[in-house]
Amino acid sequence: MNLVILLVVGGIIGWVASLIMRTDAQQGVLLNVVVGIVGALLAGLIITPLIGGASITDGALNITSILISLLGAVVLLAIVNLVRRGRVR
Repeated sequence: MNLVILLVVGGIIGWVASLIMRTDAQQGVLLNVVVGIVGALLAGLIITPLIGGASITDGALNITSILISLLGAVVLLAIVNLVRRGRVR
């Protein structure tokens, strides 16, 4: 059940991050899920130890973990845009 929740929440986080970074027209549902989950992993490894708490990938589903995962997804999209286009949009 945790995998299903991770996929749904990861998809929503990836979709919101793509709306923030204005890359929604270039991405499909699968890429939104991937961006959301990889962004949550990135945030869980880098941001969460700095401020404490748990990440979505650890099974915590609260406002703090969702916002941290969203920040990780936005940073991931910014890095991808920087590598692909040479600028962050």
